[in-house]
Amino acid sequence: MKGVVLAGGTGSRLFPLTKITNKHLLPIYDRPMIYYPIQTLVDAGIRDIMIVTGGRNSGDFLRLLANGKEFGLKHIHYTYQEGEGGIADALALAEHFADGQPICVVLGDNIIEGNIRSAADQFRAQTHGAHILLKEVADAERFGVAEVQGERIVGIEEKPRRPKSNYAVTGIYMFDGTVFDKIRTLVPSRRGELEITDVNNAYIRERSMTFSFLEGWWTDAGTFDSLLRAANLVKQSREKDSVPSGALERAEEEAARI
Repeated sequence: MKGVVLAGGTGSRLFPLTKITNKHLLPIYDRPMIYYPIQTLVDAGIRDIMIVTGGRNSGDFLRLLANGKEFGLKHIHYTYQEGEGGIADALALAEHFADGQPICVVLGDNIIEGNIRSAADQFRAQTHGAHILLKEVADAERFGVAEVQGERIVGIEEKPRRPKSNYAVTGIYMFDGTVFDKIRTLVPSRRGELEITDVNNAYIRERSMTFSFLEGWWTDAGTFDSLLRAANLVKQSREKDSVPSGALERAEEEAARI
C-alpha cells in the first residue's frame, strides 16, 4: 500500500501565520506539522509516500524533508496542486503515483496519538473497497459524520447541523484503485470544491466501505485553537511517555492518600 499526505490549501484560517509559510510547516510542539502524518504512514508499514502540496512556499517541503531520511525512507514523491479545489481534487493528482495500487491518505493537519497499523492491515486483507477511521467526539457538527448501523456505515453527512451520531470521520482514508474513477464523476459542492465525503459515500453505495475506531486522541490543527490543542496534546503524551515505569501509578496512589 502506498501513502499520500495532502498538504495543500491556503491556510486562510491561520492567517497571518500562513502569510509567509505553508500551514503544514508550522510547529506542533517540537516538530513541523507535516512530520506527524508522515510518521503515521511509516508506523503503518508504508514506505512509498507522496506529498501533495501547493502555494508559494511549496519548495520549503523539499528543503525540510528531502528524501525522508529522518523517517527511514529512501525517497519521497512530491506533486503540486494549483489553487484550492478541495481534498478530492488534491487526491486526484496522486493517480499516476498510485498506479492502481491501494493507498492510505492522511490529511496533513491530522495529528493522532495512536497507531493505525491494525486498520491498515485490515484494509490490506480486503480485496476491494475503502476503509475509514472514526472517532467519537463531542462536537460532531464540525466534521463529516458517519451514520452507523451495526457493522455498516450507511451514510456520511458533511458538517450537519443535527448529527445522526457522534462518530466523526477522521482525516485518514484507505482506498482501492477505483477511487480515481469515482473522483472523475464528482461535481463541485456549494463551496466550489470536490468533496472527499462524496467519494466515501460512493463506496458506501457500493457496500464496499469498512471502518474501525481510532484509538487515543485525535485532532486537526487547522485553526488557532486546534493548533494549540494539538501542541498541548503532543507535549502531554511526550511527558507521559518519559515517566519511568510505575512512577505514574505511585504518584496517583500518593495523590489518593492525600
